[in-house]
Formats: sequence, structure tokens, C-alpha cells
Amino acid sequence: MHGLIEGVTRFRHDVFPAKAKLFAELAHTHRPPALFIGCSDARVVPELITQSEPGELFVIRTAGNLVPARTPSPDGVAASIEYAVSVLGVTDAVVCGHSACGAMTALAERHDLSAAPAVAGWLRHADASLARTTGGLDCLVRENVRAQLANLATHPSVARALAAGALTLRGWVYDIPTGAVEQLDPVAG
Repeated sequence: MHGLIEGVTRFRHDVFPAKAKLFAELAHTHRPPALFIGCSDARVVPELITQSEPGELFVIRTAGNLVPARTPSPDGVAASIEYAVSVLGVTDAVVCGHSACGAMTALAERHDLSAAPAVAGWLRHADASLARTTGGLDCLVRENVRAQLANLATHPSVARALAAGALTLRGWVYDIPTGAVEQLDPVAG
């Protein structure tokens, strides 16, 4: 906790003053151009990878960068997607997977998740990815990004924006050891 407190202190004394004008504008305006759906993994920092300023990304982070397909019951991920697309009017949506993903590793290696039933249940959102993958972890990571893009498109707000030409979906894979970001074709691979 001490490191977090020191970070807040550095932010208040060093970072915030240099961006005070930006934060003053952001206090009254929230119009990020992009929705970024990435993994909760602490090694994957969307703002760092994209070199975005505060206010430029609307970020959703889930284990395995999973996006549940639309269901009749609202949930936090669905509400965040709808807000980003329908209210904020983002024009780009990125689903970003990454190398060495713990969630995808658990699936690829068929880990016993009986002691983590919530995790096991959540990872069922990647069942289609696993079923379509015969390769190793890297193939599963890529296929999962494609599957989550398909799930994202099932949300009514996304479907409407896509039909109107107001939203572009993008699939990325971030490679932790090299910093490379690969853009995937969502259908062909």
C-alpha cells in the first residue's frame, strides 16, 4: 500500500500540475473516441500501450478480455459497452488480447478451476474460442479476440452503430516481451 500512496503523492505534485488544463476541461467534457476492452492483467495497461491521454479511452477490463454476448439480463460489461457506444458515441472499439494470458493459459492447459468457481464460470465466455482452436496458446489468444469481437457485435447499441457506419471494431494482440501490437482481421485471421 505504501507504493500506491507514494504514487498518488507523485501524481498530485508532479503529473497533475503539468496537465491541470486538461483535467479542468475533462471535469466538464467526457467524449473519448475509443472503447478499449482489454484483460485485467496488470501487465496490460491500455493508456500506456496506446500512449493515450486522460479522456481518450473508455476502458473495460475483464479477465481474458472476455465480452459476454448480449443476454436479456443486464450486467456491468453490457452496461459499459452501451454507455460507451450510445451515450459517449465512441467511433472505434478495440478488443485487445495479449501474450501469456492467464485466462487463456488456464483454458489451453485445461487447468482445474474447481477451487475458483467464479473464474471457471466466467471463462465459459471463451468456450467458442477454445472449440475453434487446435493450436497452442498463441492461436487461442487470437481466436479469443475474434470471438469476443463477434460477441461485442451482438449488443444492440453496437449493432446499431455498426449498421450506421458509426463504429469500427478492431482486434489486437499485445505481445508483452516485445511491445508489439498485432491487428487481427476479425474474420479471416
